[in-house]
Amino acid sequence: MAATASNSSGRTGSGKNDKDAPPPLPAPLSVPVADSHTHLDMLPQLPLGGAPTSHSEGDGEGVAEALAKAASVGVTTVVQVGCDVAGSRWAAETAAAHEAVWATVALHPNEAPRIVHGDPDGWSRQGTRPAGGREALDAALAEIDSLAALPQVKGVGETGLDFFRTGPEGMEAQEYSFRRHIDIAKRHGKALVIHDREAHADVLRVLDEEGAPDAVVFHCYSGDAEMAKVCADNGYYMSFAGNITFKNAQPLRDALAVAPLDLILVETDAPFLTPAPYRGRPNAPYLIPVTLRAMAGYKEIGEDALAEAVAANTARAFGY
Repeated sequence: MAATASNSSGRTGSGKNDKDAPPPLPAPLSVPVADSHTHLDMLPQLPLGGAPTSHSEGDGEGVAEALAKAASVGVTTVVQVGCDVAGSRWAAETAAAHEAVWATVALHPNEAPRIVHGDPDGWSRQGTRPAGGREALDAALAEIDSLAALPQVKGVGETGLDFFRTGPEGMEAQEYSFRRHIDIAKRHGKALVIHDREAHADVLRVLDEEGAPDAVVFHCYSGDAEMAKVCADNGYYMSFAGNITFKNAQPLRDALAVAPLDLILVETDAPFLTPAPYRGRPNAPYLIPVTLRAMAGYKEIGEDALAEAVAANTARAFGY
């Protein structure tokens, strides 16, 4: 999950209200692919039964509509990602109810400090919360551990480190949580889905110190070409999102250029990081073809060849 502000600029469109309208359907892909990281529970355009702050009120019809729209353009599988206990429960329930959905479960890197130190501003969409300390964090992690055992849950994440939004006072809780998630992923034999924001060296350090699970996915890959080579040497998957199309994203395009074809995934991180030319408008799994076609151009390979690779890679990474 990207920070909310990540999708708030660079808007395009002919009318002043275009930024509020879902982008049009792209041409269908010839080779079906998966959206390796999405947040259906956060999509504003879906009728998920009330306020978008609620994970538990989804009516199922909104999810089915989003999946059908994605399938119509060749996106036949989505990985629904949990960011907190409530969202992880919702992800597991949704994956159990829909054949096209797999789940991952975790506490987002920014969620762990809020559990420990409190969330007085309600930023995490769960209202104001008091400080719970390490005991509350351990209780939340225990529930993630339990959810990770479910067969429809194919990954543990998004977890990792985020030094953009969490300051020094929260880094201890964040790293502790990351280490615990690594252990959960290894014990359950699930992929580890990493959120890495302005913390590349520390993420790689913790992975090395703890020992990485068999499958590691760097969601919304944010490193440069040199880090991509490190990831490749370790067999880590790199999942690219719509921000690879942004004008200031040349380092991401350079990373894609050197990333091995068998370690590349594609994602939306919806509703965030909508690809150009729709940046600033709502993102959803049906926009995967826009990002994949741009990636094929940057990688200088055929669209179908890239689609075949990312489809196989996603299935292999998540074990479905």
